[in-house]
Amino acid sequence: MSKAQGKAPKKPEAAKRREQGFSTRSIHAGEERLRYADSITTPIVQTSTYAFKDSKEVEAYTKHGKARFEYGRYGNPTEKVAERRLAALGGAEDCVVFSSGMSAIITTILAVVRSGDHLVITDDAYKKTLEFCSSYLQRFGVDCTIVPFGDYDALDAAVRPKTRFIFSESPTNPYLNIFDLEKLHAIAKKHQVLTLIDATFSTPVNQRPLEFGVDLVLHSCTKYLAGHNDILAGAVLGRTELVDQVRALHKAIGGVIDPHCCYLLLRGLKTFPLRMATQNRSAMTVARFLEGHPAIRRVYYPGLESHPHHDIAKAQMTGFGGVVTFELKGTMNTAKRFLDNLKLCFIAPSLGGVETLITHPATVSYYDCTRKQRYALGITDTLIRLALGVEDVDDIIADLDQALRKSAKKR
Repeated sequence: MSKAQGKAPKKPEAAKRREQGFSTRSIHAGEERLRYADSITTPIVQTSTYAFKDSKEVEAYTKHGKARFEYGRYGNPTEKVAERRLAALGGAEDCVVFSSGMSAIITTILAVVRSGDHLVITDDAYKKTLEFCSSYLQRFGVDCTIVPFGDYDALDAAVRPKTRFIFSESPTNPYLNIFDLEKLHAIAKKHQVLTLIDATFSTPVNQRPLEFGVDLVLHSCTKYLAGHNDILAGAVLGRTELVDQVRALHKAIGGVIDPHCCYLLLRGLKTFPLRMATQNRSAMTVARFLEGHPAIRRVYYPGLESHPHHDIAKAQMTGFGGVVTFELKGTMNTAKRFLDNLKLCFIAPSLGGVETLITHPATVSYYDCTRKQRYALGITDTLIRLALGVEDVDDIIADLDQALRKSAKKR
């Protein structure tokens, strides 16, 4: 008998445990097969506290670690399903959900830093994130260095012996810059520091930073993941040891998401891949339309060959997202006339929902800055951010076209 004959036959590939598809996980991941009252959907456990049957059950929980719920700030059954599902979609070991995206960001940062630590953040990060890192953290003795986005030499040079982590976004807001995650991982590995990426704009459909070695990924679930412009929610995903640190502080701070919001988040996740596919397609179509329009100065969309990070986006993304940013020809008044002439698109902040939203950063997000300050940040008078919904793309284009033509006539 040969050695080969003496070994047990290898199992065929088909017999190995196959991972379910993304859409299947979006609908079923994290749920038990059988649920309360034979419900198809995960029930809303709308309570602030949980009763014990008797003193023995109290001791089983407090002394012997019996798994159960005690108080709403420490979690609820609907929340746990949402966490497991998000972890499955993001390729993470664990997840914690929060009452908002900013609650997720701030709690995560506070969980991993100590007084005397230092962090590095890119200058194209979300305004409120930058504000927290550069101003509020100083009160706790945590220093912050802001580096230009895309300058990897500056990023490398900014790391100090006390640096705890590097923070950025990909894509960024509003210019949709794409971080080279392989370069980020190499720099972080060289200096033995953590990496945090806000991946709200990409979503797990288009990019999963954990697969590139990123340590923690953050999402504003308010946007694409919930997808209906009706809740606030946030999440952090990563390996268990880091997520546990965040969860411990989360219990103390109390930025807990309520059960009904969790239910709506789970509902949104069921159609998330379908919505995202439509928004990806529509954004690309609209970006190409705008790039050829005579009233447009420039379009920023990573799916376009003209975007400075197009090659990086192609290499590490499977789709380019539902946001298109562009600059009009003309003045501040041109931008205002354009917005005022829209009939389908809603003038509103946020993104990722089923309705198409459009915003003017100069008068919404940066209204408290001088023109000189805005321009230093790249926020020009005619910069517009368009967040595609799931309406028929021809209707969106028709609305943009008529508003652009009307605004251009009175330049």
